[in-house]
Parts: sequence; C-alpha cells; structure tokens
Amino acid sequence: MKGVILAGGSGSRLRPLTRVVSKQLLPVYDKPMIYYPLSTLMLAGIREIMVITTPDDLDRFQGLLGDGSQWGLRIEYATQASPDGLPQGLIIAERFLAGAPSCLVLGDNVFFGTGLTPILASAATLTRGATVFTYPVKDPERYGVVQLAADGSVLSIEEKPQRALSRLAITGIYFFDGDAPAIARTLAPSARGELEITDLLREYLRRGTLSLQRLGRGVAWLDTGTHQSLLQASDFVRTIEERQGLKIACLEEIACRQGFITLDQLRAQIDTYRGSEYGEYLIRLAEEADWLAPVAPGQPNVV
Repeated sequence: MKGVILAGGSGSRLRPLTRVVSKQLLPVYDKPMIYYPLSTLMLAGIREIMVITTPDDLDRFQGLLGDGSQWGLRIEYATQASPDGLPQGLIIAERFLAGAPSCLVLGDNVFFGTGLTPILASAATLTRGATVFTYPVKDPERYGVVQLAADGSVLSIEEKPQRALSRLAITGIYFFDGDAPAIARTLAPSARGELEITDLLREYLRRGTLSLQRLGRGVAWLDTGTHQSLLQASDFVRTIEERQGLKIACLEEIACRQGFITLDQLRAQIDTYRGSEYGEYLIRLAEEADWLAPVAPGQPNVV
C-alpha cells in the first residue's frame, strides 16, 4: 500500500498566518503540521508516500522532508494548482500509485491514541473496497456523516447535513483499493465546483465494498484548520508530551520502532537537531536502548 498526503489548499481560514507559508508547515506545538499525518502513514507501515501541495509551496516541503530516506521512506511530490476536491488527489497520484491500494490522509489531521497502530496496520492490508474511519462529535453538521444500519453496516453518507442522523463524523484518513483513481475520474463536480470525497465513498457503498472503522474514546482525532483548533491541537500535544516525556509524531523514533531505520541511523541524525529540545529527546532515545522493546498491549502508542 502507498500513501498520499494532501498538503495543498489556500489555508484561507488561517490567514494571515498562511499568507506566505503553507498551512501544513505551521507548527503544531513543536513540529511542523505535516509530521503528524506522515507519522500516521508510517504507523500503518506505509513507506512509499506522495505529498501533494501547491506549486508555490513545493520547494518548502522538499526542503523539509527531502526524499524521506532519513526515515527509511520514499517520498515523491506532485502539485495541485487549485483545490478542486479531495478525490482529485487520487487522480494526481494515479501514476505514482500504479494500481496499488492507497491511504489518503489530510495534511491537517492529527491522530493519537491507545491501540491506534494495529488499527492502522490492519486497515493497510486492504486489497478490495474502501475503509472509512469515523469519530463521534457533538457538531456533526460540520462534517461528512455516516448513518449506520441496525447491523452496524453503513446505510448512508451525508455531507454537512442540516439535521444529522448520526454523530459519526468521517475523519481525514481513507483507505482505498486500486480502483480509486479511476472511480474519482468518473465523479462530477458538486455545486461548489469540487469533486467530493463523500461521492467517492458513496460509489464504494453502492458497490457494497465500503467498510467502516470506528475510533472511540481511546483515540483523539484533531483537525487544525482554524486558529482555535490549531491552538487546541498544540495544547493537546504539549500536555501529552510534558506529562509522559514521550513525543507525538517523532518521525525518527517511529521509523526506528517500525524497523525502517536502525538505531545507528537514528543516532546519525542527532546533529541535525542538536541544541533543540527535539534533539535532546533523540539523544535520550539513543542512550536508552530499552525504548525499542515492543509496546505492551493496552499501552499508548507513540505517534
């Protein structure tokens, strides 16, 4: 399976912060925002990733992430001239995907919680159909919403309903089989002129191949599209990190835990961050080899 991170858009709700920098390069506490969706893909075991951004921001993302080899990844890039809908990302990435299943993740979403890693790894084994992740929210009218049948299967999908029939919001991570780019090409733009992710999901629902994964109380799902939600996400990450002494979305740590790089390769990267708190964390990891022991069942995963 391959990953696609959507890191384009104008970030209009975050202006003036985004006048000269991509939203996905803004900090969520102590790391660039894009580290969080990238870490989510890594926890799913995905190592081939395409980052889709705007032509103006391409050089900045390449400067930050490079080719991904420092984390045992292969990162490629593509541009999206205008934000014409999430399914357009699959069309742009079609050659990169080359018929492989994909995980599409929004560049401004943060996922963290107990048991998240095996859930993601399981979803990444998908070869047919699509899997959507849902999360209970108190304001479902702001999101795409899933209505369930009595047996727990997906009954319908609504985009920002005026009167929601469910509190299960669709999160910003989607797993698709290799048919997704071709299906995306058949979609018609909505009234707002964009290809809608809910229309793509409805097609999988029509085919009877849409499955659902519910994220519950043990998992946090945060988006960072407004000033308030960006601050809330930063406060969340700061609180967890200061309390536990563990970092969320430390890519070097995740790469080492996942076996993408060796401990020696992690040590070789410390000088890049020397003098920073992030660098001090990597030094501590390098000195405390027992952190590489498998996480016990029921314990939080470091993401």
